[in-house]
Amino acid sequence: MQPSMLSVSIAAAVLFALAEIADWRRRNRHDVDNVGFMPWRGIALVSVAVALLSAVVWLHQQ
Repeated sequence: MQPSMLSVSIAAAVLFALAEIADWRRRNRHDVDNVGFMPWRGIALVSVAVALLSAVVWLHQQ
């Protein structure tokens, strides 16, 4: 069964929120040398693009 575009949009929005929280934690870290390796800003941008596009497709199908 294929997931609806609304559920894809919701999942991408949740991923966006998690990536923004992780990016905020990385920007406010105490140890400046402990930068990590995840590109949280890029993940947030891609997930918000997926959320918007899937919401547009879902609305167009209605």
